[in-house]
Amino acid sequence: MTPKKVWDPVIRVFHWTLATGFVLNALVIDEDGALHEQVGWIIVALLGVRLVWGLVGTRHARFSDFLPSVSAAIGQLRDMATGRVRHHLGHSPLGAWMIWNLLAGIAAISLTGWMMTTATFWGVDWVEEMHEALVLWVGISALAHVAAVIAESRRTGVNLARAMVTGTKVMPDELSER
Repeated sequence: MTPKKVWDPVIRVFHWTLATGFVLNALVIDEDGALHEQVGWIIVALLGVRLVWGLVGTRHARFSDFLPSVSAAIGQLRDMATGRVRHHLGHSPLGAWMIWNLLAGIAAISLTGWMMTTATFWGVDWVEEMHEALVLWVGISALAHVAAVIAESRRTGVNLARAMVTGTKVMPDELSER
């Protein structure tokens, strides 16, 4: 097994801070309080940093490194069904889809949250309902993400959660740079 640096500090801080902010705003903080809005603005700032880092950051942080691909995702599903293990140094194909889903969902939550503070959309039911539906969608997606990290860590023998803490994936020696 060979340790490979994959996730830089910006990605790891972004990941864990965003996850914490989402959980706090979705489950802990009073949605009508000022703290909810402040955490929302922190999340918007995090998205801004991630957008810039996705363009100029390290290799596996760049959006170009994990563009969604239907054929690659189907290939990964086929591998899972047949027991074939392929290791991915960065995001796996299904992981890429999930990251794009979560980033888009969090951005949409942020947009609808901001809309509810404007004179134009203050008290407009569909905006609040959309905000709440998006929170539910991202919550379900985040649970699926955690479950997939656990399942793929077991299936591939690579501890993906530890890698997001340390920045290093411990990969099989025969891994080709993918």
